[in-house]
This record gives sequence, C-alpha cells and structure tokens, in this order.
Amino acid sequence: MAWCQKHDCGRPGCWCLLRCYRYIELNPVRAAMVAESRDYRWSSYRANAPGQHDPLVHPHAEYLGLSPEPEQRLAAYRNLVMEHIDPFEIDAIRQHLQRQHAYGSDRFRRMIEAQLGRRAGPAKIGRPRKADCPDPRESAL
Repeated sequence: MAWCQKHDCGRPGCWCLLRCYRYIELNPVRAAMVAESRDYRWSSYRANAPGQHDPLVHPHAEYLGLSPEPEQRLAAYRNLVMEHIDPFEIDAIRQHLQRQHAYGSDRFRRMIEAQLGRRAGPAKIGRPRKADCPDPRESAL
C-alpha cells in the first residue's frame, strides 16, 4: 500500500497523492513494458486521462479536485502524468514503498500510525536515552 502526502502538508490526501498516481501510471513505461501509460492493460490511466469507464476505478477527491469540469480534469491529469518527474521524487517514493513507510510529513506519519496501530516510518536509531530507560535498581526494590 502506498501512502503519499506532500512533505510540508499536514492534512490528509494532499496533492502529492496525484504524484504517487503518476509514479504508478508510469511504472510500466519505465520498465519498458509499454510505450505509453494508456497501453498498459491494468493501468487506471485510461479511466483518469481519457475518461474511459472502468468499474474498478473510483475517483479520489484529490483527482476530482483537479477541476470541477470533467474535460478539464481529464486534461489536467494527462498533463500531470506527462510532466517530468524528478529522479529524486522517484527514489523517494520507491524507498518509502520498499520500507513500507508513509510518504509524507511527520504529522501525516503519526496520523497513519495511530490509525494502523503500528509504525509507519523509520524507527529511531540507537539506544534509548538514559532518561527513557527504567532504572534497574528500582525494579529490584
């Protein structure tokens, strides 16, 4: 599962979700499986860009927020997918997916962790601070 959110945004479902859509839509192209996103059989691109009906694709609020007008929304999505993707962005999304970390701000990550009841980001590295460690002498009393 991919969680995505703009790094400096604290609200759920920020525009970065659409960047994750773009990343996913272009995966078959990057893998040289197809020449264009629309050519990949399992892609949601055909539903989100030219507007072909697909009973498996349900538009997200952020996608619908591209424009209130369907034709403008389809064009905006096509433009989004065709934009140049910074290699840093591709690497960042990949790393978060591989590590099963939420892609977003610390606030967003904490929100996801609270909902799931598990860690959704990197663990702190190293030993706990002394103040965080129980005193073994106290447990002996």
